[in-house]
Amino acid sequence: MSSNDAYANLLLSASLRERGLRGQDAALATELVYGTLRNRSCYDAVISMCADRDLDQIDPPVLAVLRLGTHQLLGMRIKAHAAVATTVDLAIAIAGRRPAGFVNAVLRRIAPRELESWIELVAPDRATDLAGHLSTRYSHPRWIVEALAAALGESAPGIPQTAPGDGLTAPGQTRAEAGLPQAERGLPQAERGLPQAERGLPQAERGLPRTEAALAADQDRPAVTLAAVPGLASRDELVTARAEAARWSPFGAYLEHGDPGAISAVAEGRAAVQDEASQLAVLALTRAAAEGRDRLWLDLCAGPGGKARLLAGIAAERGASLVAADLHEHRARLAAGALGGTGTARVISADGTAPAWRPGAFDRVLADVPCSGLGSLRRRPEARWRRDPADIAALGELQRALLDSAVEATRPGGVVAYVTCSPHLAETRDILDDVLGRRQDIAVLDCPALLAEVPDLSCRQPYSRYAQFWPHRHGTDAIFIALLRRTGTDSLPA
Repeated sequence: MSSNDAYANLLLSASLRERGLRGQDAALATELVYGTLRNRSCYDAVISMCADRDLDQIDPPVLAVLRLGTHQLLGMRIKAHAAVATTVDLAIAIAGRRPAGFVNAVLRRIAPRELESWIELVAPDRATDLAGHLSTRYSHPRWIVEALAAALGESAPGIPQTAPGDGLTAPGQTRAEAGLPQAERGLPQAERGLPQAERGLPQAERGLPRTEAALAADQDRPAVTLAAVPGLASRDELVTARAEAARWSPFGAYLEHGDPGAISAVAEGRAAVQDEASQLAVLALTRAAAEGRDRLWLDLCAGPGGKARLLAGIAAERGASLVAADLHEHRARLAAGALGGTGTARVISADGTAPAWRPGAFDRVLADVPCSGLGSLRRRPEARWRRDPADIAALGELQRALLDSAVEATRPGGVVAYVTCSPHLAETRDILDDVLGRRQDIAVLDCPALLAEVPDLSCRQPYSRYAQFWPHRHGTDAIFIALLRRTGTDSLPA
């Protein structure tokens, strides 16, 4: 996966098919790959200590084998002798007998201790470097730990604090206090939003409980969630096929065991695997009231087609049409495949920042913008090692341009959904702050109110009209949603 830059979910599926692995063999291979990726930096710290050398001095194929062996020893219920023996055999096959001897020696040093004991040895001290400790314990780069803490409104020594604010301050208020409940005004930034019992406690005692819960949730294997396409299938059909009805999505069902492709609705393209928060982002857009006509909808960045499929089904039921656009032809083709049979949907290859449609042409627009993917680290754990803060900054310009374009494509009275699979503030509220600060023709709708059945969705004040899903709260990807109404014609041509 490192050598050819493929995502694990794509490469592993292809490898399992190529080798004909099914059942328990496929499950074991899947756990080895995903478990090793999720715990990589923690395992690397252990390997480095036991190898008595820096990791960059270990040949990459040998290091990959060591990581697999370490996961068997510390993260699976495999007997130590079996884990060491199979890993050494793999090392011989890949690198030869001399490197295999090195692998054997390192793993035998790792085997006597359990994971928790190793964490205490290799992780920074929790009391003096909490972010560093959590970074090692939960195998996330430190910058992601800090980004999650900022999004969750927590701080600790060594983590930069961020003050919420949208410029809407009242006389005598600071920007950071704008929109805060009266009881929280005057409190230190780090204590806002905390339970009363935690206020005033030393930071070392209070910790970063929400951040730690989010990091721990990223280490869990996500459940398989299905979405029935309206007009083609129903949730009841999925439940009949031994899935469990989703808590909130009227289209969703959870599949605890088995192959989704064995369900006829999935095999026939009438349902598909789709995270529940992704389903609810579409639902929120379709629940928002569009003033006036409601006939033509747009998915601005439609590939590979998951949200577009659901949006097209709902549009067809309401007598509306969907245009699904994507800049990249291969993603547009994927969207076209996903939309087969969903009514009047049309797929085009088009640049969302230089659109082929006239301004104000659409009644509803979904801007599910390209992002870092930090909200889906349960599904793509390797993304945490492929991204860095420079990527976030580079994406910001595109995200702003696409949101501006989405607003321009929406008629006055129409609705825009800005969606990212990331909780990073630079991809969520900062984008909205910038665009809202430059435009006078946008009103922010109350997204959590439109998804009232889902608890704890509101972002911290003064951003409570934005919705943020979290794995540790909702069992979903960390998807962010902002709903906007186009209110004027300031930017439309005469």
